[in-house]
Amino acid sequence: MKDNFNYGSKEKDILFSKAIKAGKRLYYVDVKKSSKGDLYLALTESKKIVSGDPEMPQFSYEKHKLFVYPEDFEKFTGALADAMRFIYEQQGPVEQRPEEPRNEIQLDEIEF
Repeated sequence: MKDNFNYGSKEKDILFSKAIKAGKRLYYVDVKKSSKGDLYLALTESKKIVSGDPEMPQFSYEKHKLFVYPEDFEKFTGALADAMRFIYEQQGPVEQRPEEPRNEIQLDEIEF
């Protein structure tokens, strides 16, 4: 998990960001500021999609966003806690996913 405080970043509406790596997915929990100056929570799931030729794969990212506003925090967190409790009651404790090995291409492996 990585804390990232983006004060003065390119995306000036992001005031706080936390990234959570979970297998092939990344989750971002951001605090943003609307054009009216109101703060809200932006949750993003980003999943890496690999396509094309295995020797020259193409990468893209599928993103899903959810915005939660302060007036809904209590209801949202209550429903989230209820849903999590239900899952734990139905299937017991859930094991944490191990980090997947990264398949990074090394520059010396590429023929030019």
